[in-house]
Amino acid sequence: MRAIIPRSGGLVNRLVETLIRWYDDDQTLRTGELRENTMNRSLPLILVTNDDGVGSPGLRAAAAALSEMGEVFIVAPIQQQSGAGRSMPPASEGCITRQHLVLNGSQVEAFGIEGSPAQVVQHAVMELAPRQPDLLVAGINYGENIGSGITVSGTVGAAMEGADFGIPSLAVSVQTAPEYYLNQSEAVDFKTAAHFLKLFARQALSVGLPHGVDLLKIDVPQSATPQTPWRWTRMSRQRYFVPVKPHRRRPSDPGPMGFEVCVDMETLEPDSDIRAVAVDGVVSVTPITLDMTALAEPTQLSGWLQ
Repeated sequence: MRAIIPRSGGLVNRLVETLIRWYDDDQTLRTGELRENTMNRSLPLILVTNDDGVGSPGLRAAAAALSEMGEVFIVAPIQQQSGAGRSMPPASEGCITRQHLVLNGSQVEAFGIEGSPAQVVQHAVMELAPRQPDLLVAGINYGENIGSGITVSGTVGAAMEGADFGIPSLAVSVQTAPEYYLNQSEAVDFKTAAHFLKLFARQALSVGLPHGVDLLKIDVPQSATPQTPWRWTRMSRQRYFVPVKPHRRRPSDPGPMGFEVCVDMETLEPDSDIRAVAVDGVVSVTPITLDMTALAEPTQLSGWLQ
């Protein structure tokens, strides 16, 4: 497995040396074995959640892939929560129900919670988890989460909430056709996404995330295989899912907004997540920080008011 290094400038190139050192820090990614010191303590606790709901095959695929690395603890929304972002709807009641899922032929306990993905993470960490999780994984999501609208994603929102608790977090998504975004179809193959999830989960459990990185957003192309290269990327400033206005005769008629996928090749950044997944067909790994402060110099800001 090889990583592709972006050649253009931008945020990722300023972090690239740190990220490559993180990837090469030990042989974990190559051997598939955790460091020996993890064998001297209790198994890592891995919180697995999503925004597609507790019945999602993508959630089961993630939990099954992670079960060989530690104690998997599954807590997810009881209903579909795609597009919820990191929202905290005040009407959510937080009711918790026990669920049973089949992983690798065995029945395991899970929890379904009435709430947004971020609220689910709060309940999981503060009410249900026996201790602070060592890793949070959100996914595997139906549909890619790339471009400037990633904060709309409940998958990313759950990972952001986990990161705010100080938990190394991964948001994992697989590119699908739009008709799969809001269902729990068994037709979607999560094997390759699970392969890359294991790759980065092992490293995160072994050495944590790179310095200055709160979560990793991993997007796997629909056509990817375990041999597909992966690439460090930045979040594109392009809007990938472009809103489409509804068609209705009267304002009082139902009219939910639609969307379409749009990529402007003339302005698309060569080191972006959109370029990696939608154009080049490689796996995108985007380091994300909770610090949303613009990278503007104080002198520039001062000059703006003068």
